[in-house]
Amino acid sequence: MLHTINKSPFASDSLETCRRFLQPGDSVLFIEDGVYAVQAGNKFASLIETIQKNNSVLALHPDLGARGITVVADGVRVVDYEGFVELVEEHQVNSWL
Repeated sequence: MLHTINKSPFASDSLETCRRFLQPGDSVLFIEDGVYAVQAGNKFASLIETIQKNNSVLALHPDLGARGITVVADGVRVVDYEGFVELVEEHQVNSWL
């Protein structure tokens, strides 16, 4: 399963809600304002690290750039639009809005 999160964790509980439903091997892709969750050194760093123990964590590069985020947490894979499309083709998607 691919979980997409598009809301900032500073303004929404989507990340925490998603975390409760994750199964081992699921992927979490942060898009739009959701990318604030993976910015290196913020208050969500430990939660991202916990998620990474059983799940892959990804962020959409154009959305990082649009928000001026240049450094992401260790282990976060950055993907472009092509990578995003490949993930959607490979997985069932659950969007946390």
